[in-house]
Amino acid sequence: MQLKTINLKFLTNTKFLFTVTTLLGFTFANAQEIIEEKEEVKSVDTVNTANQRKKIDGVAAVVGDYVVLDSDLDKEIIQLQQRGVSASEMPSRCQLFGKLLEDKLYAHHAIQDSIVVNELEIRSNIDQQMSYLMEQIGSMEEILKFYNKDSEESLREEIFEINKNGKLAMEMQRKIVEDIEVTPEEVREYFNEIPQEERPIFGTELKVAQIVVIPKVSEEEKQKVIDRLREFKADVIENGASFTTKAVFYSDDVASRKDGGKYSLNKKRPQMVKEFRDVAFSLQEGEISEPFETDFGYHIIYLEKIRGQIYDVRHILLRPEITQEAVQEAKDKIELIRQRIVDGEITFADAAREMSDEKETRQDGGQLINPKTQDFNFELTKMDPELYTQIQNLKDNEISLVYQDEDRVNRIKFKILTVTDRIDEHKADFAKDYLKIKSLAEQDKQYKAIDKWLDEKILDTYIKVNGEYRDCEFSSNWLKKEE
Repeated sequence: MQLKTINLKFLTNTKFLFTVTTLLGFTFANAQEIIEEKEEVKSVDTVNTANQRKKIDGVAAVVGDYVVLDSDLDKEIIQLQQRGVSASEMPSRCQLFGKLLEDKLYAHHAIQDSIVVNELEIRSNIDQQMSYLMEQIGSMEEILKFYNKDSEESLREEIFEINKNGKLAMEMQRKIVEDIEVTPEEVREYFNEIPQEERPIFGTELKVAQIVVIPKVSEEEKQKVIDRLREFKADVIENGASFTTKAVFYSDDVASRKDGGKYSLNKKRPQMVKEFRDVAFSLQEGEISEPFETDFGYHIIYLEKIRGQIYDVRHILLRPEITQEAVQEAKDKIELIRQRIVDGEITFADAAREMSDEKETRQDGGQLINPKTQDFNFELTKMDPELYTQIQNLKDNEISLVYQDEDRVNRIKFKILTVTDRIDEHKADFAKDYLKIKSLAEQDKQYKAIDKWLDEKILDTYIKVNGEYRDCEFSSNWLKKEE
């Protein structure tokens, strides 16, 4: 398959994924409505029975148990416009319609295959989506008018159904391709089939390493937050104080603070760090834990309710203060490390293994792992802007100045960086770029598997396309024309 075909397939299968994405696109159409009466159709010959149905006004298509309404496409287009998609980049109405049909087919067969999604997790995202809508559209009254809903409750329920069916569609796609792998021979065949003039150009790539020094927290500061948490617990138990109120006022967990420190944990779906889960699942309803430590600080947990495998908990997080003396000590330490490397007394890699506080990179000599590719290479044009700013002027093996930084765990840390290798922009080479070519070959094989699945399921599923949409030129055989 040629590279141009690959890019087209990628567009078809991923660019329009906003129709099933719950947090990125916030696309809330009405296409999730489920038809109450079921009508199984197993072949093209029996599709004509659809003529016996009474056409519902505004129904653009039926896919299995789902309908797609005319208004769904109008809302898709408005949503894209609100997100800044220009007229030149806007997909055609037929393209949007074809993607909606795909999504409904995936969701329909996900249910047939008994794929289960976490409804609690889906509902937990709705507040965030409602906040986004308020920012984009304005008042709740305007939002309800825009989505033609008579109450916030009905809108929330529609958002839930859209998100649920979107999740079903994604899980169905994942199931189709989950076992697909490519052999070295398949990678070679794939690469050799790409004409020389169409082989991809890989941009400049860098390998980056860093050494991190984190200010130490004193035992005295640790004890202060432990004692404070014990006071909170005693006040709730002995004086009837509100755990929720204390979480709102005092917790350092910004994400949960506005909800009174609330999280819902599923015993079958690990979330939160292990120490947190272990304590939460050991509690009885109404019990408050003793203070315990995680990488984020010190916590106490109140187990509010157990609902089968779901544990509704509230927690308070306190992070010990870092003294100015500890900050200065950490800064002096990394300045000394940098100077020793610059003077040639120790290599960057050896210094990282010996003195870096970042356990994720320490054993690899400080080499950063690209989270997208899981290797050490960072394509320059796709690099995180903050990282790019810190290394853009470095020559190979030159050591950066000391940077002050922070992350989810550490409110302050110091680091130095270096570029350990640089690969200039070049046309794909099988030996040098094997992993990238393998990834492309695997994607190509996945696309073919999805296309095959679509072709088969379209024929085996009741599908009816109405009105003007029958004039669309689809990439899939939605009209079930005989070839």
